[in-house]
Amino acid sequence: MASIDPARRAAAALLVGVLEERLTLAEQAGELAALPPQDRARAQRLALATLRNLPRADAMLKPHLRKKPPADLLAVLRLGTVEICALGAAPHGVVDALVTLTHSGGRRAEGFAGLINAVLRKVAADVARWQRLDPPALPGWLRGRLMSAYGKVPVMKMEAAHHAGAPVDLSVKADAAAWAEKLGAELLPTGSLRLAQAGQITDLPGYAAGDWWVQDAAAALPAKLLAAQPGETVLDLCAAPGGKTLQLAAMGADVTALDISAPRLDRLQENLARCQVTAKTVVADALEWQPEAPFDAILLDAPCSATGTIRRHPDLPFVKDAKGIKDLVALQAQLIDRALGWLKPGGRLVYATCSLLPEEGEAQLAAALERHPDWRINTPEIAGIDPAWITDQGAVRLRPDTWPERGGMDGFFMAVLKRAT
Repeated sequence: MASIDPARRAAAALLVGVLEERLTLAEQAGELAALPPQDRARAQRLALATLRNLPRADAMLKPHLRKKPPADLLAVLRLGTVEICALGAAPHGVVDALVTLTHSGGRRAEGFAGLINAVLRKVAADVARWQRLDPPALPGWLRGRLMSAYGKVPVMKMEAAHHAGAPVDLSVKADAAAWAEKLGAELLPTGSLRLAQAGQITDLPGYAAGDWWVQDAAAALPAKLLAAQPGETVLDLCAAPGGKTLQLAAMGADVTALDISAPRLDRLQENLARCQVTAKTVVADALEWQPEAPFDAILLDAPCSATGTIRRHPDLPFVKDAKGIKDLVALQAQLIDRALGWLKPGGRLVYATCSLLPEEGEAQLAAALERHPDWRINTPEIAGIDPAWITDQGAVRLRPDTWPERGGMDGFFMAVLKRAT
């Protein structure tokens, strides 16, 4: 019998964690720690591909299953279907490897080895049907909300962007054009770099020296909107994972990075050291913390549903639902109110969320302005901002289908608030 493929075994376990235990892939990262880097990366790629293609995989499997098998075995079938139909792997190799993996699961799982073998062979014989399938790519709770907000055609475009996945974007400390040439990357209109082929990120020129860091082009815009000046005191509120802190520090600002998670701030400190920039880090709950002095500017990238990052994190729709949105909206409002009270006269706040839901963006902003009528939106004027991204309010709304010819970008909402004069 062939040896067990550790990457496939880990990928199947990750799928069970997401779909049954509602754990994100990031929350399961420790489960991969014992694997060699190559197997770890392959397991993640297989899990991501399966989650992106899950509706199609289930549609392929449905005619061949009289009843739903146990979760661990269904994960194996879904994984095999995606490998054969979406990734173009040789069917015999996939089937043999997954049958071997099933045999290793104990007496209960071993009894399903024949089912795994038979079903995946039927899937391989009917692979042409894969391209004819077009089930909705988003779960109903989210698709319905997005349809109400944007309409059918934009949502279909967003689903296509989610299915395609996300390229790797970089933010650079300086000389973006020069680094684009060195890395063979595209220099985007907003100043981010987009890699044609990422490969092993840590092996690329400039990584070890801290000349750049990985950050989606959309996620890089809130700090650019804040436009921190050298010497200004700036608070990065809810700072982790830290890409915006790095941007603000590279601009020469005196940055305080606050987050409730100590481990995430530890990783931020590592990146600050690698990039040779400095910021003060504070582990605290923003609802209880009080600054010693007001700030010139505050960047609030608020906790949110993260529905704008699904193309990069296809596990999110399966571990989240609509139940937590109301609480998130309430938290965002509290954070806005506190942040506005921490600014110096003439100070400015950038409110941002990586959410596609209007209640976390446009509606949240409208409610904040009702509570604080002495504040107004300052319409952004920075390089690369497409006028089509500007909302009627004067905020910025990005969707995953923005820049489709360039590979898209994450969905973000952001606005600059300044006190009316």
